[in-house]
Amino acid sequence: MPNNKLKLTKTHDSCISNHPRLAVVMIHGIASDSSTYDHAIKYLDEQKSLSDIRLVTFDLLGSGKSLKDDKLNYDYKDQLEALHNSIEELKLNVPLVLIGHSLGTFIVTRYADTFKKSVNKLVLISPPVYTEKDLTNPAFEMGIKMFRDAVSIRNRKVLEEKSFNNSMDKIVLNRRNYKVLTELTTPTVMIYGNMDQLIASYNIPRLVKQNSRHITAIQTDGRHGITRDKYTVLGKILEESLNAQTI
Repeated sequence: MPNNKLKLTKTHDSCISNHPRLAVVMIHGIASDSSTYDHAIKYLDEQKSLSDIRLVTFDLLGSGKSLKDDKLNYDYKDQLEALHNSIEELKLNVPLVLIGHSLGTFIVTRYADTFKKSVNKLVLISPPVYTEKDLTNPAFEMGIKMFRDAVSIRNRKVLEEKSFNNSMDKIVLNRRNYKVLTELTTPTVMIYGNMDQLIASYNIPRLVKQNSRHITAIQTDGRHGITRDKYTVLGKILEESLNAQTI
């Protein structure tokens, strides 16, 4: 199918003050949709210091209300093309912060790496920081199988979906992911839980050391989800980014 105009479905777009000074686009994780940000958005909307931020969420291809079509590959090319077209339609005239959760961290990172001047900051929530060594480790492969099994318990049909399987194989398990992070030049903050068993968090200190100029990391309590401990930290990061626009 011709996909020169692939787009994502926008599911939220708001700014309390109606005069945004910063745009924030949030991208969700695998086997999920943009509703995973609902509690975070409610919290951010309640913070008076963040009233000049435009908050936007999209459903990725194959998820939620966005296009589902087995003619798609659901790889980086498709997702980045759709995200780029969707961001272009926002007609932004303010700095952009991209936020990703889990699978979404890979997509926003590749977006920033591809469109370097378009993104002012990245916030990666629960980023699965897998090295090439991890990806060839039989124990790691067993962990991925356990994750797939856990997903199937919630929704057995997901394992039959091309969008899920290709997102795992072509994006989450892509061997270039770690290298892209080490070479990233966009200011980036990682937020991750101290009990998250899905992200290989032992790699994060090493990554920060390798790219200390551009990446910082904040550890919170909790596991993999976008929980209050994470979105309160997110609020502080966004407030700092907003204040930076007034300097």
